[in-house]
Amino acid sequence: MRDRRSSGSSAASDPRAEEQANVPGRLSDLPLLFWAMAVLTGVGAGLGAILMMAVLRFVQHLALNYHSGEYSKAAATHGSLRLVVVLAVGGMVTGVGLWLLHRSSKGTGGEPTEVVWTHHGSISVVRTLLSGALSEVTVAMGGSIGREAAPQRAGAAAGALLGRHSRLTPEQRTLLIACGAGAGLAAVYNVPLAGALFTMEIYLGSLTLTMVVPALLTSGIATAVSWLTLPQHAVYSIPALAGPNLAIMVFALVIGPLAGLASAGYIYLIGWASDHRPRGRLLLLEPLLVFTALGLIALSYPLLLGNGVDLAQYAFTGGAGILTLLALTALKPIVTAACLRSGATGGLFTPTLSFGAAFGALAGHIFLVLWPGPMSATYSLLGAVALLAAAIEAPLTGIAMLIELTHTVTLVAPMVLAAVSATLVSRRFNLRSIYSARLPPP
Repeated sequence: MRDRRSSGSSAASDPRAEEQANVPGRLSDLPLLFWAMAVLTGVGAGLGAILMMAVLRFVQHLALNYHSGEYSKAAATHGSLRLVVVLAVGGMVTGVGLWLLHRSSKGTGGEPTEVVWTHHGSISVVRTLLSGALSEVTVAMGGSIGREAAPQRAGAAAGALLGRHSRLTPEQRTLLIACGAGAGLAAVYNVPLAGALFTMEIYLGSLTLTMVVPALLTSGIATAVSWLTLPQHAVYSIPALAGPNLAIMVFALVIGPLAGLASAGYIYLIGWASDHRPRGRLLLLEPLLVFTALGLIALSYPLLLGNGVDLAQYAFTGGAGILTLLALTALKPIVTAACLRSGATGGLFTPTLSFGAAFGALAGHIFLVLWPGPMSATYSLLGAVALLAAAIEAPLTGIAMLIELTHTVTLVAPMVLAAVSATLVSRRFNLRSIYSARLPPP
């Protein structure tokens, strides 16, 4: 019979005895200096989000006298001439700003995903802040591009700066950059959990305890700091929804593969636009032409303006007609890709979510013809989570994002089905995401 005392003594002398078997590394491997830098990175990401949103709001007020409510409605209240002129000026400012950045500083600061994924390159704080401010000007003046890229890059730049001036290992500095990027996203949308998952699924590609804790720490701190000036409520207002029934579960199983196909095509479109961006003096012309064309289209469809938050909210209300939804679903990815193709920098998160919401609402109208029932935000919500999860290749992040953005938890099961099936189908036809598709070819 085995002696219990000798067994206990052996276990006590073995340092692995107190480790959890499924944890490949220990949090104690990260030095105290790293945790101090992680806290400061979270603070920097939160302050960066505040700064970038201040730029966005200031330009929106200046351009269209926008103060609160829906940006698209504020744009629609102005005359046709002013709206087109604002978009044209936005294109001109974008083009001149990008041309000056590329001419004077050889780039826009460094792409955080590329730095983390390849472990090559660096992030310039000054260039990142300048290009981030320019990105927010582009969105504020109506460009169909996301507002989250600038806070995300600002958070990554904070992590890069702190890591560069500390005695951390290269792996620890890379972890700080990734955590900073996710924290910037968390701060600007008030989504601390989704921001941490964004860090792990998209930047690091792994969910281990040694990554989860720093990611949650920086995202939580950044979100709390952003509350100094940014809203604490849900980004989207969703009416109370009943729990899932058979019809909703069937719709989730149907919308997932359809959203996966749409996502694969959308990623190809984003990749094409990114690979054909103008260079040199063409940057002075193409944004002007594209943004002017967007202004003309927006005379009929103002919901296409900006990052897409108004379009998603419109789809979530469930009151849109099928023809309007058809037009918005078709046009949103096209105008987003056109803005990206013109050279404009910015995010793709909210444009993708809004595309998915409109896609889901449209599919809901068709589904209700075959399976009669009341129209609700459920269909657009499932379309949004499915297409977003597939396009970013991060189903956990996509689900958490929609839960935190809408404060809706009654549809988790159908959201899981839609997100997983969409991601599987999308990867069957396209192995890239909207983030990897934007990177230059190796």
